[in-house]
Amino acid sequence: MRRLIPVLVTAVLGLATAPPATADTRHAPSGTTVDCAKVKCIALTFDDGPGRYTAQLLDLLRRHHTKVTFFLVGQRVAKSGKIARRMAREGHQIGDHTFTHPHLTSLTDDQIRDELSRTQDAIHRATGRRPDIMRPPYGDTDDRVGAIATELGLSQILWNGSARDWELRDTKAITRKVLGLAKRDRVILMHDIWPETVAAMPKILTTLEKQGYHVVPVKSLLRGRQLLPGDTYPVGGWN
Repeated sequence: MRRLIPVLVTAVLGLATAPPATADTRHAPSGTTVDCAKVKCIALTFDDGPGRYTAQLLDLLRRHHTKVTFFLVGQRVAKSGKIARRMAREGHQIGDHTFTHPHLTSLTDDQIRDELSRTQDAIHRATGRRPDIMRPPYGDTDDRVGAIATELGLSQILWNGSARDWELRDTKAITRKVLGLAKRDRVILMHDIWPETVAAMPKILTTLEKQGYHVVPVKSLLRGRQLLPGDTYPVGGWN
C-alpha cells in the first residue's frame, strides 16, 4: 500500500496543475492558422498608432488569442518602437500608414515616396521586418500613388466597412456600428488612438466570437493567395 501513495499523489498533483484540454482551442481565432475558406472570418484593422491606448488593446487581443492588422504612422513608430516590436512579437500584421498622415494625392511623387519609405524604414528598425502592405490615409489614393507603392513593394489595403470611431467618439455607438457591419470576409477600419474604440473592443470581440466569427489579420482573408506590389484589396464599396 505504501508504494501506491507516491503514485496517487503524483496523479492528483498532475490533475491539479495540468491546463484544461480546451484552454488553447476555446478561442480558435488565432488569425494566422485559421482557414477562412472553412470558417467565418472578419479582419479588424487599426490605423494611426501606436498611441497611448495601444498597449491596452494588445493586452485584450492577447487574452482573446486574437490577431489583427495595424497600420502604423512612421513618426509615431519612431517614438514608440517598443509597442511596434510587441505587435510583431505577438503575431499581428503590420502595415505602412505613411510618416506624417497626409493626403497622398496632394503630394509630389518624391514626397509620396518619402512618406512611405521612411515609414518602412521606421517599422523595420523597430521590428526587424519591412512591411509589404500600406493603407493610404483617408483612403486617398490614385494611379500615381499606386505606381509608387508598387515601386516600393507595397500592396494597398483599403476597407469595406468603417467604425467611424473618429466621428462617433462613443463606446456604445462604436460597438453598434462595428457589429452592424460584421459580414464574412469584411475588412473593418478602426483607430486604436481613440480610448472609446479600445473600450468598445471587449464587447465587440465577445459578440463576434459568439456569432461564430474568427477575427483575423487581413492576410488570412486571402486564403493563401499572395498580394503583389501594387495590388489593392479589398475591391468594392466602402461603408
